Amino acid sequence: MPTEPSTGATGADPTKAPMPAGLVVLALSLLLGLQPVTTDLYLPALPGLTQDLGASMAQAQRTLTALLLAFGVSQLVWGPLSDRLGRRPVLLLGLTGYVLASVGGALATDMPTLIVWRALQGAAMGAGVVCARAIVRDLYTPAQGATVMSKGLSGLGVIAFASPPLGGLLAAWFDWHAALLALAVFGALALALVALRFEETLAHKNPHALHGRTLVRTWWLILRNPRFVAFSALSVSSYAGLFTYLGASSFVWMGVLGYSSTQYGLVMMLNAFVYLLGTVLCRRLIARFGLRRTVAMAGVFTLGGGSAMVLLSWLGGPSGWAIAAPMCLFMLGHGIHQPCGQSAAVAPFPQAAGAASALNGFFMMVAAFAVGQWLGLRMDGTVWPLVWGIGFWSALIALSAWTLVQRHASD
Repeated sequence: MPTEPSTGATGADPTKAPMPAGLVVLALSLLLGLQPVTTDLYLPALPGLTQDLGASMAQAQRTLTALLLAFGVSQLVWGPLSDRLGRRPVLLLGLTGYVLASVGGALATDMPTLIVWRALQGAAMGAGVVCARAIVRDLYTPAQGATVMSKGLSGLGVIAFASPPLGGLLAAWFDWHAALLALAVFGALALALVALRFEETLAHKNPHALHGRTLVRTWWLILRNPRFVAFSALSVSSYAGLFTYLGASSFVWMGVLGYSSTQYGLVMMLNAFVYLLGTVLCRRLIARFGLRRTVAMAGVFTLGGGSAMVLLSWLGGPSGWAIAAPMCLFMLGHGIHQPCGQSAAVAPFPQAAGAASALNGFFMMVAAFAVGQWLGLRMDGTVWPLVWGIGFWSALIALSAWTLVQRHASD
């Protein structure tokens, strides 16, 4: 792939020098990293937060599900808005809101207030993630998209790698307020980068992007596209599997298996490291085998991890290794499915990248919200809701990778 962003009819203004490739990857890493840092960093503090605020496990789950529901719905607004106004103003607005909501959440004194701030945080976070996906389509050709996205998601992997142990340390040394305040610091760093260094990537704004009739027609065009459906099925099912683990892991590792918050943070760090390896492997496999075969091979990792977790937990009983080892296989596949799924779903829509990115992200968050609701009802003090959930989504991911993607992908 080229070392600099490509420009053209749908890319950045060709009369301007493009941003350095390293700056683009850094911006993508921070913007995409909003999602894991917002969920992963506070997970080690979740049990302490629940106890301190006198809340139930179901209420604690709502701090995640409210965030993700708001995140998903907001993308339907941020996407078309970024097609109308450009990526930079939407990023400045969204990141400012994210910082303010993070501070509000850190200062919350009861669970209902915290849930409201987390919902506002999720809504603001949507601007960063939607624009990140759209930026890839603005600057790069579809053939380069998965490779570029994998670089941004490698940066996300580094952030996800550091988030759980940092959250565990902050929760152990201070309390949950410190873990949530760290999110404001991260958001401020992303805001500073966009304000000081980021240049607009959308060359041709769509003045009709927010018109009701145009918006409905655009969404219908996107939803009818078989490539969008195929790769959205892949990215949605893969994220639902990840969120099953995120939503249940702190209670399983610390509540059922007896790990400390610091030990739990290290386990999550291992998962993030394997995910990072998956994004690197993604680039190598695509260069050698193409997109279609790469996704098919990743399906083997995913199904192998989910099946192994069910079998090992069933045959040997609940244990750390029976969950951690299979989850590493799942995360390796996840590191391939996400860059491929997210970039390929948006690729057919150069003139509506924001709207396509928004729909893809919306469906991922709807799935995550449904998983959170299911976990809130099924968490019973055992490992089985987590284990059966990972097993189910692993099968669905592999099915998507081996059927829909093979039918509609183009290398």
